[in-house]
Amino acid sequence: HVDDRQFDSVATLFTETAELTVPDPPDALAPVHSHRGREAIGAAVAAVAAVTRTEHAIVGEVYEETETGGSAAGRVACVAHHWSHRGDEVLDVVWHLRYDDEYRLTDAGWRISRRALTINAIETRPVRRLRPRDPA
Repeated sequence: HVDDRQFDSVATLFTETAELTVPDPPDALAPVHSHRGREAIGAAVAAVAAVTRTEHAIVGEVYEETETGGSAAGRVACVAHHWSHRGDEVLDVVWHLRYDDEYRLTDAGWRISRRALTINAIETRPVRRLRPRDPA
């Protein structure tokens, strides 16, 4: 949903009272800013709209059920591309990141109750060509 700019849909993947904690790159790569509730999470995720295009590639995931029924934990590894125009250049700011998640089983199915985003590394790469953003 993020790469398709469907930020409201992203927010529905979280519980009503969920918490999303994110870093402040490039200064802080560990999670430092907290957003609580679907509306705040949707707004936080929508910040990627500032770049022309994104692509989040999941490269690994591990899940485990917790001892209390109806909850689970997971770690998801991702390579996130953020393509944008800067002057005459197109750049790809690549985040190698992980999501440390807690999940809760709700009436609507499994939802994220807590997500902490940590960036392990940031790369900046030149891009030869970038497909334009899809029309809304």
